[in-house]
Parts: sequence; C-alpha cells; structure tokens
Amino acid sequence: MIMTLLFSFVSCNLSNLQEVVPLNHHYLVEDTTAHESGDDHDHFQAAYPSYFNMFEDGKFKGLIKETTDVLTLESVDLTPTSSVKKVNVKKYGAKGDGSNDDTEAFEKAWKAACSSKKGAVMVVPEDHNYLLKPIRFSGPCESKITLQILGTLEASDDRSDYEEDERQWLMFDGVDNLVVSGGGTINGNGKIWWKNSCKINEDLPCKGAPTAITFYECKNLVVKDLNIRDAQQMHTSFEKCVNVQAYNLSVTAPEKSPNTDGIHVTNTQNMQISDCVIGTGDDCISIVSGSKNVQVTDITCGPGHGISIGSLGARNSEAYVSGVTVKRAKLTGTTNGVRIKTWQGGSGYASNITFANIEMKDVYNPIIINQNYCDQDEPCKQQRKAVQVKNVLYKNIKGTSASSMAVKFDCSKAFPCQGVTLQDIDLTLEGEEEEKEAKAECNNVEVSNIGTVSPQCD
Repeated sequence: MIMTLLFSFVSCNLSNLQEVVPLNHHYLVEDTTAHESGDDHDHFQAAYPSYFNMFEDGKFKGLIKETTDVLTLESVDLTPTSSVKKVNVKKYGAKGDGSNDDTEAFEKAWKAACSSKKGAVMVVPEDHNYLLKPIRFSGPCESKITLQILGTLEASDDRSDYEEDERQWLMFDGVDNLVVSGGGTINGNGKIWWKNSCKINEDLPCKGAPTAITFYECKNLVVKDLNIRDAQQMHTSFEKCVNVQAYNLSVTAPEKSPNTDGIHVTNTQNMQISDCVIGTGDDCISIVSGSKNVQVTDITCGPGHGISIGSLGARNSEAYVSGVTVKRAKLTGTTNGVRIKTWQGGSGYASNITFANIEMKDVYNPIIINQNYCDQDEPCKQQRKAVQVKNVLYKNIKGTSASSMAVKFDCSKAFPCQGVTLQDIDLTLEGEEEEKEAKAECNNVEVSNIGTVSPQCD
C-alpha cells in the first residue's frame, strides 16, 4: 500500500499530535511484526543485545525493501473517552506499601482492563510504591487501553524472582492501541544487578540482566510523561513495534551503571522519540537492526555513551537500518557523540542517516563512524565483509570536544563508507586544550564538505 510518510513532532500536550512535518527519507515499509514461532528462551535472548535474534543462519529475518515512493504515518488518536472502563489496581488487592508483592493484583487488573470492549484506563494511584516481580501485560486487548502510572512501580531486587524470566521485568506483549503515561516513576532497582555485573567485577561471569520495560510487537503505541530510573540493564526497549511515539521521558541511572541504555530500538518501524532527558551508563539512545523511519528530536543526553546507530553485524549477521534522523540534540560529557558502529564480518547497510542541529559540550568522539567495532575481551579477527555505511549527513554540529580527535571515520577497507557529508561543522577542544585545534581522522571514506567545516579530513 502506497501512502505518504509523515511524522508528528509531538510535545507534552496530546492536542499537538496533529502537527506534522515531513521526514527527509521515504520508504515502502513491509510489516514485519507478525508473531513468529519459537520458544520463550529465544525471544528473551533478544532483550540484550536484541539484534542477536534478528538473524538466522547469517540471514536477517524480515528484510525491509526500499522504494522512492512516499508513504504516510498518520497520528493515532488514543485519547480515552468518558465511557471507558476505569480499573484501579487497589480494587484488585494492590497494597502499594513498597514491601508487599503487588504482582498478582496487577495481573488481575490488567485482565479486567484488557477484556473491556469499550476501552479501559488502568490506574496506578499516586503516593504509593508498588513492588512487582516480572510481569507480562499480554494482548491482544478488546479495545484501546491506557496504563496511567501516577505512583511508583518498583522492581523486586530478589534475583531469584527472575529465574523463570531473567531478561524482562515489565513486558508489554502484542498490545495494540496502547498508551503508557501518567507522570509517575518506574524504578528498576538495579543496584544489585550492577554489583553483580562482570563490567563492575571482572572476577564474575558475564550474565544478562532484565530490561526494565519491553514493548514487543505493539502497534500504535504512545509512551509519554514518565520517569524511568535505575534499570537492571536497559531501561526501555521497543522490539518489532510499528507506529510509536515516545516523548517527555526522563531516563536516569548512574554514569557507572553497566549496559543501562536509555531507549533501545530494534526491528521497529515508524517511530518518533522527542523531548526526552536521558542520562545513563550506556547509550542514551541505541538504534539497531531492522529499524526504519526513526525520528529523534529535542533530546538532552548525558552522562552516557551518546546516540548510537548500532552496533550492527555481530556474529557475521545481516543488519539493516535506514531513514534515521536525529535533530536538535544536546550532549554533555558523554563518551561518544553521534556514532555509527558496526562489527567486521557483517553485511547489509546503515543508510540515509541525518544528524543535524546538535550541540556538544565536553564530549569525547563527537562524530564517529567505527566499522571495526569490537566489544569483547579477545581481539576481533580481520574480516573481508562489513555492513555498508552510506548516505550520512552531519549538519550544523557545534561545540567542544573532550578528545583531540573530534571527527573519526574508521571505515572498512573492503566496504568503504560512501556519501558522507559534513556541513557547517564547528568543533573545538574543551578546557585547557581549547587553544589547540581539534583534529579529524578519516580512513576509507568519501567525505564532502559544505560550508564551513572544522576540523576537516586531510
């Protein structure tokens, strides 16, 4: 079906959902979100790194084809009407005292809300702390549904509670026309998990930890007005979702908390992330394989590892990311700025990507493409295959670099980066080094300069 693809710039006010602006890149999107066969273990392995379940025998599952035609993403009206059923978790036995387990009460409340044919609002009252073990909010539901979180959801810190489901805490599975909002707090209570991470204690074996909130195979989804903090590992993951608006989110964890990505996007199409403040121990936003038509606007990032496309191509897999736009972001004190990272040996592409109107302050590696990414103890072997990086625009990026190398393109010899453009770039060194000039290192890449570009590739 051919439509015109438009994304909404969404603000805190739901009434602004009809304001739209066109994206730069247009594609024909195949719906790859149908439920696939496989056991639960295979699905849960997807949580981190979630791209590991995107390939089978080295082939990417659910390849998305490109076209020059124009498509439409219409705003989704998920505003509850006055006739919807109100479901208060307290009426189903939730104590909200922070010590009693409220999991069963939430399961009962969800069942009642999900089965309502006239729509429902499931209310989590304010000024209460609801202790929850791993819980799955499953669809499909009979009608539109809103989870209104006014109070605090707090994860159990007893690791034995996660023995049956060690990669998820809050899981929304196959729920369409869902709104999760309310201004409350989702607390992953992650300290016990960080303490037992091999990245904190090298004597411990490397094991996974739960993602705080996972949205899996959800269509027409709105996640807004929430405080998400101290996740066990990733804070929020969107997997195989279509038509997503995520905005006005505060996502925070200590700078040294391991693998605590703020917002993770995998195999998801037609998504807008806007007006978020994110500071964690890993990527503020990570976008990995199968993701297409993702617009990121008005993001404050730091501390953390910056905004990343990837990693892509792990374990010699195929990976495809396209149509990503990041605009009006401010990064402070991050270990990377805007980054594309791919493993050697992979295949596929990361293409049609724009980073524009971005402010950097004291950021290491403000602009970086790394096609030789290697996040493992042993050195990675040199390989002849690589994920192709092409058609990448960096426009109006200014500020200070904490590293002498402000621009670094470490591209593959076998598959050089193509169509990389630097336009109106002004990056200088931070602090005592500011009298010196920042540098650019560019290997195996075609770079075009437009306007004033500093530093420039030799």
